[in-house]
Amino acid sequence: MAQLDRSNLMAHFREMVAKGQPIIGGGAGTGISAKCEEAGGIDLIVIYNSGRYRMAGRASSAGLLAYGNANQIVQEMALEVLPVVKHTPVLAGVNGTDPFVIMPKLLRELKDLGFSGVQNFPTVGLIDGTFRISLEETGITYADEVEMIRLAHEMDMLTTPYVFSAEEAVAMTEVGADIIVAHMGVTVGGTIGATSGKSLDESVQLIDEWAAAARAVREDVLVLCHGGPIATPEDAAYVMRKSQHCNGFYGASSMERLPTEIALTDQIRQFKAIS
Repeated sequence: MAQLDRSNLMAHFREMVAKGQPIIGGGAGTGISAKCEEAGGIDLIVIYNSGRYRMAGRASSAGLLAYGNANQIVQEMALEVLPVVKHTPVLAGVNGTDPFVIMPKLLRELKDLGFSGVQNFPTVGLIDGTFRISLEETGITYADEVEMIRLAHEMDMLTTPYVFSAEEAVAMTEVGADIIVAHMGVTVGGTIGATSGKSLDESVQLIDEWAAAARAVREDVLVLCHGGPIATPEDAAYVMRKSQHCNGFYGASSMERLPTEIALTDQIRQFKAIS
């Protein structure tokens, strides 16, 4: 597929927001996921390493662990996904803390492959406690992810980073992020989803706090919600109704894992019910 121009994409997204239309993005761990998402009218697609694990029946959080080279996996997945997507912008999940890549070179390679933009994943933003402190103290930092987004912005790539606090929302907006994605944690539900987390109302409050902080830096930054208790279309609709600042929803498990689990299980039950 041809790479899509960032300025045109953002003009389109802002027009959607002005009309009150939600921006809907989704992760694609397989070619068929991307193909179906595009057929359904999705606005943007993201390929990142968790998609491979998720569609292999493992938890999305596997993408944070040392089961494979995240940036290499994305480039491999691109060969499966990009050829079947005809007109939807596709973004790459980039591990911004990877010390074994020359980041400008990696971003150029992703752009040449046909990616229209990037997202920061795997991200240390999902890690907290003593381990997070140790990572930050030893040079594996969220600031590296901010720098990756800055470089991508300078290369005129669409940037949609995950943020986990008001401070991170500000940092990403300051370096030119087009869309910040307020991450509420690993998606709940299904056979391999999380079983604990924030409530929908708590999520609304955090999304609005982080969005307000970002828009104090730059008013034109757009805001999507993701993860945690926001797992179904009804959940996303509730959040967008209650939120003052949310412009849409980005789903990964919500877009491919949960629908697959439900559809396949139901289909097999129907076959088994034949008498």
